[in-house]
Amino acid sequence: MERILVVGVTGAGKSTLARSLSSRLGLPYTEMDALYFTGPDWAANEDFSEDVARLVAGPRWVVDSLGHPEVRDLLWNRADAVMWLDYPRRVVMPRVLRRSLRRTVTREVLFGGNRETWAGWLSREHPARWAWSQYRERRRDIARRVRDPRFAPLETFRFAHPREAADWLATL
Repeated sequence: MERILVVGVTGAGKSTLARSLSSRLGLPYTEMDALYFTGPDWAANEDFSEDVARLVAGPRWVVDSLGHPEVRDLLWNRADAVMWLDYPRRVVMPRVLRRSLRRTVTREVLFGGNRETWAGWLSREHPARWAWSQYRERRRDIARRVRDPRFAPLETFRFAHPREAADWLATL
């Protein structure tokens, strides 16, 4: 495992697992949202596709994302392993709600200098609403990719509960 893609729905813990894998395996880690959101008002990186192409051309990396649509196939084609955090909603939703509440209250600086705000909770794009509305489709998309013959060479690990991922991580 030299090129690892950590996938799952919003709030599953992709970044947390990716950081741990990076540390344990000595692989460089890239947070995909930090690469995508590079400016104020959640502005997208105009060179995102090129930046991702350069990143995954490298021999060793860990990335925490299913992948934005424009780079999804590129990520999956270059990875040699996929870690799928396939957690139920009852696990994911409390996580994303706690994270967003903490970020809003503490005014934590996020990608591109942005912050979650109280007004942002009313937006369809808020992480909690996004996690809820995209849950089924995101899981279906990952399941299709895992079964897709194009990605059969990938070593795939599917974790149904955070305990499973933690137990597996402890074996590294």
